Amino acid sequence: MDHRNIQYMKNIIQFICNDREVTTVLHPAITVLDFLRKDLHLTGTKEGCREGDCGACTVLVGELNKNSVNYKSMNSCLLPLASLHGKHLVTIEGINQKELNPLQHAFVDEGATQCGFCTPGFLMSLTGYFLANDVYSAEEAINSLDGNICRCTGYASIKRSVETVTNEIKLNKDYSTIEKLIELKILPDYFLTIQKRLTAIKPFINQRASDVLISGGTDLFVQQWEKLLSSDVQFLQRDESTPAIWIEVNNCFVDARTTISEIKSSAILKKYFPQLEDYFQYFGSLPIRNRATVGGNIINASPIGDMTNFLLALDAQLHLKDKNNERVVLLRNFYTGYKQFDKRENEILDSVSFSLPKNHFHFNYEKVSKRTFLDIASVNTSIYLEEDNLQINELHLSAGGVAPYPLYLYKTRGFLLGETISPQSVKEAADIIQTEISPISDARGSAEYKRLLLRQLFFAHFIKLFPKIISLEEVV
Repeated sequence: MDHRNIQYMKNIIQFICNDREVTTVLHPAITVLDFLRKDLHLTGTKEGCREGDCGACTVLVGELNKNSVNYKSMNSCLLPLASLHGKHLVTIEGINQKELNPLQHAFVDEGATQCGFCTPGFLMSLTGYFLANDVYSAEEAINSLDGNICRCTGYASIKRSVETVTNEIKLNKDYSTIEKLIELKILPDYFLTIQKRLTAIKPFINQRASDVLISGGTDLFVQQWEKLLSSDVQFLQRDESTPAIWIEVNNCFVDARTTISEIKSSAILKKYFPQLEDYFQYFGSLPIRNRATVGGNIINASPIGDMTNFLLALDAQLHLKDKNNERVVLLRNFYTGYKQFDKRENEILDSVSFSLPKNHFHFNYEKVSKRTFLDIASVNTSIYLEEDNLQINELHLSAGGVAPYPLYLYKTRGFLLGETISPQSVKEAADIIQTEISPISDARGSAEYKRLLLRQLFFAHFIKLFPKIISLEEVV
């Protein structure tokens, strides 16, 4: 059965692809990659890994936000068609002009392409960087390519091409970013018409109950994309006019549909967690962070979810609701087994909240993966600690990859509360941790290896947070 042609919902999906207005009633869970190549016959967007890892299928998605259009890079292989409604989709064909633009020229001049398969993805990510920033640096531009892989060049020539264009391009503050990029021939003229054209598209309203609710879908579209094509689906998207993160009294709230990129750049959160950008630099790639959501990471129930691990150490609360009721569940009590949790059939996760950190608090997040970047953890752990003259008054500690679900370490917390931070107390706590975990051997390491990793990462918390009290030599 060809699920592509089954109209599962009455809604019409409308968006702009490059300079073309598109209307379709195809299944909303069809990936943008497939729609581009099979329906629009735009084959510059390449199919590589189909897991959001290689970046060959990278596109830009522009969304209205008040008086501007904000563009973000995304993996089209993990992007459902319905999520494009009311937005601007830009592919490599959409930045082509009569002659090569400056970014394309730099790639040619520096020999930054060989087989060419990955090149469209690199150029789309780089274009996204120029659209998303007002001040440019070569280092940041190169970092924006963290989701793009090339098997031919060795990357040196790609880096040279990026350095060339970022050093040459200077924005005039009298112009908008898009106007200046058009003047510099980086973007075609039609970009000036997009904002007005998007305002004419009516909102997308789901008109029926759905079997499957999807947030970011960055894992779901890897694992079950074919199954989704035979399901009624609904996409939980937050309008950019709705707050992603806000403060109420002494609590911080995060909308469940907030993306990891929004978390990573949040001024509210960085006030309390200055190293936030460093923590989540290791959460997938930029296109994945632009799509993955807090709620999706929690409901996915992966034992090694980065965001879940972080929030467990803040003793976060989950705000669940259905049509008639709302209830609050502590995140530490939410998981009941592997991929099992305390969520009723018709409930959705609406938001997450946690108490604002108090004075004399410390926080740290640690993660070890087979690859440093673009990989899920073998083991991860977070700690929140309040102390007064080194006496621990409050503590929350999480561990991932060492149990069937994200783990809150109750016994270790109970031991350390009231203790004075010292090499001896830390070593004793590390022994207690070993009684709380039950790792298994799998592709990410043996059970013994994971036990060792968590022990070392637990020590790393205290070595980083209390370097004058705890040293590597004293605890290992």
